[in-house]
This record gives sequence, C-alpha cells and structure tokens, in this order.
Amino acid sequence: MNKGKLIEGKAIPRGKFPHVKRVGDFIYVSGTSSRRPDNSFEGVEVDEFGTTNLDIKAQTKAVIENINDILQEEGANIKDIVDVTSFLVNMNDFGGYNEIYSHYFDYDGPTRTTVAVHQLPHPHLLIEIKVVAYKKQR
Repeated sequence: MNKGKLIEGKAIPRGKFPHVKRVGDFIYVSGTSSRRPDNSFEGVEVDEFGTTNLDIKAQTKAVIENINDILQEEGANIKDIVDVTSFLVNMNDFGGYNEIYSHYFDYDGPTRTTVAVHQLPHPHLLIEIKVVAYKKQR
C-alpha cells in the first residue's frame, strides 16, 4: 500500500505533496529544509537593517533533525536511511555541510549525492535534503 502523509507539528509543504510516503518497507521523505512550523528558518538571522546571515551548519543540522522527526512518524530514524540526495545553492557551503553531515553519518551510512542548484523555494534556504529509508513494517 502506498501511503503518503503530512506530519503534525512540521512546516506544511509549499505544494501539494506529503512529507513522507511509505511504499512497503521503503520510506521516501520529500525534500526537507530548515523551515520551522511557524515558517521561520533555523540558521537564518536578519538584523534590523535587513542584513542577512545564513548559516549552512545550522541549516544542515536542522534539516537532518527534521528528517529524523519525519522518519520517527513511520517507526524509523536516520539510521534507517539508505540514500541521501542533498541540494546546495552554493558549493562553497560544501565544507560546512559536510562537517555537520559527518556527525550523523559515516562510511557505513547511506549512499549520497550532493548537487548544486540555482535556487531553492525561499531565498534564505542554503540546503534541502531528500532521503529514502528502509524499515520493515510492524
């Protein structure tokens, strides 16, 4: 059975798609950002003059934690991820992204592809990640 769903307490997607979809023992998580339920972003500071500071490390950590929360709704967690696709707006952020990523995954972890994209759905986003996990259904 193909089952897609929205996760309560997470930012509502900016289009008509689910946060997660389970197909048998595979769990597909849609592209996830550092967006909070109130539509603010982790890793974004804007001062009173409009100067923006975007932090790839904070955004990467928030994205992975958001993905973990979503997976937990399906009885899984980040240890069950088998494939990761990461989208960076700027490959100059690769070092900071990779540093945080390595706190969660190692050489025995999921396969990974990282690509540069022209932009993401909001100008404050530096990164978006989508994953596939594998977890036997209960």
